[in-house]
Amino acid sequence: MADMKKQQLVLSFVDFLNESMQDGTVKDDDQEGLEIAIQCIGEAFGVDPSNEAQRKQLGIKPAKLQTIFEVFLKTKDKVGSPSPASTPAAPSTSAPPKTPSAEDKKKAEKHKQTGNTQMSAKKYDAAIDSYSKAIALDPTNAVYFSNRAAAHSSKGDHTSAVEDARKAIEVDPSFVKAYSRLGHAHYNLGDYKAAAAAFSKGTELDPTNENLKSGLKNSRDHLPPEDDDEGPPPLMPEDQLRPSSPSSTATSDATPNLSGLTDMFGGEGGMPNLAGMMNNPMMMQMTQQLMANGGWKDSCLIQPWQIWHMGRVQSGQMPSMDELMSDPTLRDLPLLILA
Repeated sequence: MADMKKQQLVLSFVDFLNESMQDGTVKDDDQEGLEIAIQCIGEAFGVDPSNEAQRKQLGIKPAKLQTIFEVFLKTKDKVGSPSPASTPAAPSTSAPPKTPSAEDKKKAEKHKQTGNTQMSAKKYDAAIDSYSKAIALDPTNAVYFSNRAAAHSSKGDHTSAVEDARKAIEVDPSFVKAYSRLGHAHYNLGDYKAAAAAFSKGTELDPTNENLKSGLKNSRDHLPPEDDDEGPPPLMPEDQLRPSSPSSTATSDATPNLSGLTDMFGGEGGMPNLAGMMNNPMMMQMTQQLMANGGWKDSCLIQPWQIWHMGRVQSGQMPSMDELMSDPTLRDLPLLILA
């Protein structure tokens, strides 16, 4: 049994033959033989033109086979003859730019000069057209793409400028100005990371180029710090910020570990650094814990010098007996350590 599409084609063909007999296209003497042929074709493909249910399923009305064929012929004439089946289609690849002749290069340079003059007069659209003509004649010159990128940027079309700057780099990866054009376009589009990358690559090729260095600095100034999500680095090593032993963690809610504050209070025997003390996260944490646990009133009696000496004790630098007896600030130190 033929599939449905073939049956549709056969029914359409049978209808065409019947219409040809009715409109006089087929002579009366030939109609008998044609009727036999129609019957044989229908039986071979399982098509019965007199079966209304089958006609409803397979019919293509209001279209006709002849009409469809005429449309095909008209389309074929418009698009040209198809390629021979024996000729395999070539893979779709972008053809390399043709090598321009000396005459083409000369004409291209004239178009470039015209474009430069138009740029000076701020006729950016005209300049773009001139540079495009130069590119059409000599697509191997990166300057033409770079200049057209500048024209696009001048009229505010930075997206097109990015495309032309990239083409210039593709043509000549060592053309420094193209990286400047690319960075400038990305910068104006707000893509500071891409701008910094372009300027950075340009400075690798020309480390003395001030425009590239300035563009790189400006782009990086707009970038967030790499560690912005993690916050600023700690002022002290992490091992000094942790409790020194399990026993110290048992009372950490009331009295934070102070072993890491020794350096902040001037080191061994030095004066305390008040600015560091106020800005140090340990002091902030201790204050918050005291407030949260209701121990602020009593803990206010702890003076900075006492905290400093407590840090000395925990680090193994026990005050001498003379210091304990002569310094009033140390009288309550044993009680503080034992608390």
